[in-house]
Amino acid sequence: MPDTPQTLESLRRQIDEIDDAIHDLIMRRAGVVGDIAATKSSDRVAMRPGREATILRRLAARHEGAFPLPELTRIWRELITGFTRMQGPFAIAVYAPEGHDDLWDLARDHYGSHTPMTPVAAPIQAIRAVHEGTATLAVVPWPVEADGDPWWRILFSDDPRTPRIVGSLPFVVTERHRDEPLALAVAHIEPEPTGDDHAMIAVEVTGDISRSRLKQTFETVGLPPVAFWTRQARTAEDPVIHLVDVADFVAIDDSRLLRLAERLQEDLAPRIRLIGGFATPIAIGRRS
Repeated sequence: MPDTPQTLESLRRQIDEIDDAIHDLIMRRAGVVGDIAATKSSDRVAMRPGREATILRRLAARHEGAFPLPELTRIWRELITGFTRMQGPFAIAVYAPEGHDDLWDLARDHYGSHTPMTPVAAPIQAIRAVHEGTATLAVVPWPVEADGDPWWRILFSDDPRTPRIVGSLPFVVTERHRDEPLALAVAHIEPEPTGDDHAMIAVEVTGDISRSRLKQTFETVGLPPVAFWTRQARTAEDPVIHLVDVADFVAIDDSRLLRLAERLQEDLAPRIRLIGGFATPIAIGRRS
């Protein structure tokens, strides 16, 4: 005897049951997060960008069916941010001068629809908010070669209170992001490896060095560079600072940084600082 077709009412009952099961799991996850929060120091930032990236990559790898992956990851971003806010204050300062809300939209997409966000007129103001503790995280624009006074130079500091680059936005890159600007997130968080990462390394030198020689030196010590930006000297005594995007995880005590300094030491008197890093975004479709 053939199976009796399911009625619309029975299908809707199944959806209600699934919704209840999803809700039960969310509440259960919140309980576990509460237990985790109880074991942490109260002054520690709850956000863990590396862990968050690993979660989203795992979900993307196992996802199947007709439900769009970007929507799935957006749901999880809301969940992750909600659970982060359970563990302590979480607020964002966003570079969003009047008439330019692109980074504001990226920040809202990634950090949730209810996260407190404050627009600021300059990237340095956003980073200063993190430094002073009025924001947990700053969202600033991707470096631009033509910027004569780049914001990232203020991260070149020995002050332990200086925040670091901790993320790249958007994390899920789709066709709709192809022509949108990229952003970086800056916070007081120690980087952690995810298996597919980038590091941002700043190199200050007192002499001239070509991009090709700098690239070769990075490659020689096992730091694969993928992009360069340079803050040129303004006076004869002013040093040049190069920012290098390296396609690998680099810890602050990484021996490759020491070898890099040794190879540049002869005539350039380098100062080298790891100013952060980020998990490589998930790419959905081709981006040109």
